Amino acid sequence: MSRDAVEAFLDMMSAERGASRNTLEAYRRDLAAFHGELAGRGKALKTATREDVRKHLAGLAAITKPSSQARRLSVLRQFYGFAYSEGWRKDDPTNALDAPKRGRPLPKVLSPKNVEDLLDEARKPKRKEKADDEDIRLACIVELLYASGLRISELVSLKLAAVKGKRDFLHIRGKGNKERLAPLNQSARDSIAAYLTVRPDADSPFLFPSRGVEGHLTRRRCHQLLKELAVRAGINPDKLSPHVLRHAFATHLVEGGADLRSVQTLLGHADIATTQIYTHVARDRLKRTVESAHPLSNKRSKG
Repeated sequence: MSRDAVEAFLDMMSAERGASRNTLEAYRRDLAAFHGELAGRGKALKTATREDVRKHLAGLAAITKPSSQARRLSVLRQFYGFAYSEGWRKDDPTNALDAPKRGRPLPKVLSPKNVEDLLDEARKPKRKEKADDEDIRLACIVELLYASGLRISELVSLKLAAVKGKRDFLHIRGKGNKERLAPLNQSARDSIAAYLTVRPDADSPFLFPSRGVEGHLTRRRCHQLLKELAVRAGINPDKLSPHVLRHAFATHLVEGGADLRSVQTLLGHADIATTQIYTHVARDRLKRTVESAHPLSNKRSKG
């Protein structure tokens, strides 16, 4: 079992499980790191034992976070599960190995006022009295991220055809090639309509075209635009990213009384356990509100 086996595994992950290019590259690096460690001890992926895997994870424990260790074990489990199913091995060396325990950090969340400040600033002309094409595009980006809960990869690759006509929802193909509907409120629809009047490159199939290799606005450029917007709006730029706006979309829905199943569907989460993090975020925010605003809490803190 050699490099060909790794490539076969990656091909399977791409074809059958819809793994993205970035995910595949991460898997390749993780497997290469394990292979390099084994080679230093005169072993190979084919002959790795449970003890080899355990030593590998123990070595990672000294230099990486538990989340990184858990990810590495997940990659090895998938790889050796594939090797077993293909008959390349008669056992799975990752069996009975526990992933390192890790606390799940609460996501960064903007308050509704923060989001309103961002939207107000995005709608303002940046350089002159009248908004230019870039201002209008930025307002549309912020509206879509917050109104629809899109992942950044979904936003930048959004096709022009997806927003044509009077639509209340966007048809999104997300992680794992799974389809879902993402909401569009009136404010977002108005922002899209305004952007379409100034959108460049009529021949491009993408809503946000670019001259770059990918043919559309890059994730990196979108990150940069939001950081610049945060500074203009008086918000710490470290607290803003496209994914933070997705978190804000979900948290504000939960705070407004939306049920978890609906939020799960809107976000495209495969497992509702992933969505449940937003109940903790909402509760944490409510607790802080009570502690800072309730008269008894204030008296207790002063006493």
